[in-house]
Amino acid sequence: MPDISKPNTQATSAWFTRPKPNPQARLRLFCFPYAGGSALAFRKWPQHLPPGVEVWAAQLPGRGVRIRQTPFTNLHALVEDLGRAVRPHLDKPFALFGHSMGAMISFELARLLRREGGPAPEHLFVSGRRAPQIPDTDPTTYNLPDAELVEELRRLNGTPPEVLEHPELMELMLPLLRADFEVVETYDYKPEPPLGCPVSVFGGLQDFEVKREHLEGWREQTTSEFALRMFDGDHFFLQRAEPALLRMVARELHRHGA
Repeated sequence: MPDISKPNTQATSAWFTRPKPNPQARLRLFCFPYAGGSALAFRKWPQHLPPGVEVWAAQLPGRGVRIRQTPFTNLHALVEDLGRAVRPHLDKPFALFGHSMGAMISFELARLLRREGGPAPEHLFVSGRRAPQIPDTDPTTYNLPDAELVEELRRLNGTPPEVLEHPELMELMLPLLRADFEVVETYDYKPEPPLGCPVSVFGGLQDFEVKREHLEGWREQTTSEFALRMFDGDHFFLQRAEPALLRMVARELHRHGA
């Protein structure tokens, strides 16, 4: 569900917050949320990661302290702006993590940096999203009438029922959700050579949207190590399985000197 409250974090720029600033960190982990999500989704992550890792949580337009800003509706336009914002902060080794929509953002950001001759991530973590080269055959939902879009949210099981049944709150949230769904559903994948960094992929065993065979396709997107791990849960397994998932992220980052 969208987070519209203001995170209690230290802002680094308009685009990022640091839940636990750590100037001595050896590696930065840039984290990107699912559709409707905000930087708050990663507020507890520093307590589960090595002390050498500093979490930088993306705060996209239209949520949190940027709630008055117009959210993006096109992934490539979003990543172009994001690339300009993140470049000054790539003076240390870094890794990228994204769940669902955030997985697409982190993947395309890694490719943008490569095209522009920038540094490469030490590791790419993608969660709850089919490989980008696999066509999405699901029906379009971002342009559904409000009542039908709410039913789609209920089916996805990522928004609490009490929120879905709160008309005033949904009136505030639906424009953001429509924009984020449009980002995902209008994504245009363009073939490029695979990335050179390791890729770790996470999925939910009961995720009816993203099946294991969809996740296996990420293997084609790297010439380096590939790992796929499944967790108990649906598309939002990220919430239920967070401790176990973070143990795996921590183990990989430790290998990169964090």
